[in-house]
Amino acid sequence: MAKVTFTSAGDMLCAYLVGEIDHHSATLLRDEIDNAIMQHGPATTVLDFGGVSFMDSSGVGLILGRAKQMTALESIKLTPPKSS
Repeated sequence: MAKVTFTSAGDMLCAYLVGEIDHHSATLLRDEIDNAIMQHGPATTVLDFGGVSFMDSSGVGLILGRAKQMTALESIKLTPPKSS
């Protein structure tokens, strides 16, 4: 099961994703990330996948959906997972 934690500083929101992102967790993560974006209204949103150990196509959909949303707000940066 994947989890997300957030930090914010100034006008930046960072979402740190950890665990395995599949169909079930992607839906929950999407809701949590969208709520955080609506609450904080950041100028920049960083999605950090450094703690993600597995991601299926639902996770890709999560990324693309948030990227589309943030591109409209001009507010996205992606951090790739660390290589093992």
